[in-house]
Amino acid sequence: MTQEMQFKKIVAQYCETAAEDITDDMRFREDLGFSSLGFMSFLGELEDTFDVELDEEDALQVVTISEAFELLKKLQQES
Repeated sequence: MTQEMQFKKIVAQYCETAAEDITDDMRFREDLGFSSLGFMSFLGELEDTFDVELDEEDALQVVTISEAFELLKKLQQES
């Protein structure tokens, strides 16, 4: 499984959209229906799964799937 698909499978756990149907331009709140609590839980799971530490301020700037995945890749390169 690619890292991107693993990422999308985590996203899919917090919404009613299948991982295969999640596109890069989808927005967490508007398109996928994430609540604030759901988004924070999602971020925690990303940290645990990919062994990264998200800066809360950076994470709160994330709107789309591609922005979140790019942030994840950046954090992995830095660690």
